[in-house]
Order: sequence, then structure tokens, then C-alpha cells
Amino acid sequence: MAVLPSLIDDGSFTIMRADLVSREQFLLAEGVRVEIVIWRLPRRLPGSAHDFKYRVALIAQGVCVLRYDNEAGKGDHKHIAEREEPYNFVDLDRLLVDFRADVEAWRAKQ
Repeated sequence: MAVLPSLIDDGSFTIMRADLVSREQFLLAEGVRVEIVIWRLPRRLPGSAHDFKYRVALIAQGVCVLRYDNEAGKGDHKHIAEREEPYNFVDLDRLLVDFRADVEAWRAKQ
């Protein structure tokens, strides 16, 4: 169990206890790594319809080139380079499948 700061509906911050589901980091290639951090929250973040807080990222040469995450008030979204777009979170398995597909698309362009 850990304690995470969390934005609540009125715009203020509170402390929320969370259970770590996954924290992984692995290399895909020289200078290219994946980071996965997923927490289960006792209640959903404003803007999300589920009880997870997550960050799944692809970092190349120290630069985050792809990231799926959710933030209180902002909800689920993904960053592809400098572009940000909404993400339709279904479940954790689907999150990882979608992320892996975007990683493979990025690698194919390199």
C-alpha cells in the first residue's frame, strides 16, 4: 500500500491510499526502454470511469516518445511525441495491447 496525492472533484488535493499493481521497466533496444506503473485506487479519479492510475511509457534516448496515462480531471489519454489525444480505457489487458501496437508502429518507423 502506498499513498498518492490526488486531485478531487472540487480542484483540491487529497491523499489517497493505493495498491501497486505493476511496476516494470525493461529495455527494448540500446537506449530504448518501456516503463509500466499501475496503481489500483480506492475510488476512481475524476475524469476516469475506472479505479486505476497508470503510466505506460516508451522512452528513446531519454525522450518520452509514447505515453498512455490518466490524470485527475483530464481522464485517460495518450501522448504520441508532442500530440495528445483521448484514450478509451477498457481494461488493463486492452491498455497493454494498445500500447504494444503503438510501440510496434513507432519501431517500424525507426
